[in-house]
Amino acid sequence: MASREDIRHFLSGNAACILVEVSGAAGSTPRDTDAWMLVAKERTFATIGGGQLEYMAIDHARQLLKGVATDDQLTIPLGPEIGQCCGGRVALAFKGVDPETRAALIERSDTEIAQRPHVYIFGAGHVGDALAMALSLVPVRTVLVDTREEELSAVDVPGIETCLTAMPEAVVRDAPPGSAFVILTHDHALDFLIAAEALARQDACYVGMIGSKTKRATFRNWLSRDIERPDLFDRLVCPIGGTAVKDKRPAVIAALAAAEIMTAALNHATSEGEASHGQQKPVKA
Repeated sequence: MASREDIRHFLSGNAACILVEVSGAAGSTPRDTDAWMLVAKERTFATIGGGQLEYMAIDHARQLLKGVATDDQLTIPLGPEIGQCCGGRVALAFKGVDPETRAALIERSDTEIAQRPHVYIFGAGHVGDALAMALSLVPVRTVLVDTREEELSAVDVPGIETCLTAMPEAVVRDAPPGSAFVILTHDHALDFLIAAEALARQDACYVGMIGSKTKRATFRNWLSRDIERPDLFDRLVCPIGGTAVKDKRPAVIAALAAAEIMTAALNHATSEGEASHGQQKPVKA
């Protein structure tokens, strides 16, 4: 089955389609000017925000496909008259997908996917599987790591990579900058080893470990005794998912942890982007 993010599969099955882009967004709007979607006769790909705005965009795109409409620009106020109360205004641009546009869309999609933050889940047990499932729905690259082949072979989550290794700490060392590390193996000693390796990386956006107050205290003592920089412990999130909800079912922990991880990953990406933008030289006229 093709992934819902497989733009090549969509384009190969829908030769005639319209690219809809948010070309302007003022006030409160569902999406910003990075949003786009493809509209074919019977299918769509991606989204510009849903609701009546998207219904109107789809209808107009299909009128263009039929040759009934000709306007390649629409400006839509998001008020009660269309059943949306955002209060903003959205400008939409419509364009038929020719070979050049097709190639540009594939490159754009590939670039976006390649730039996604990596999330490494150490431990393919009940919580690890549930967390992989939760993260399969959001724009990150998730790798489920375990030392046990039988556990990984049972994983069946679309879009999730698996990594069988006898040295999970080496996976931490090889991970790209800005990665998130979630540690929930079957062995506390292994948890501590992986966590120490992840905390030693100054570029990790998130380091979390499943556990209790007792496990957290034990790890702190171990760090202070065996690691040169016990202050690294302050960056550890343990337990993952916070303490506001007392439910310990794997799916609940996974949902809470996924939100926590995404918050850290997106905040890190934003700060990195702002830093990079600030370092850019001005363009000469």
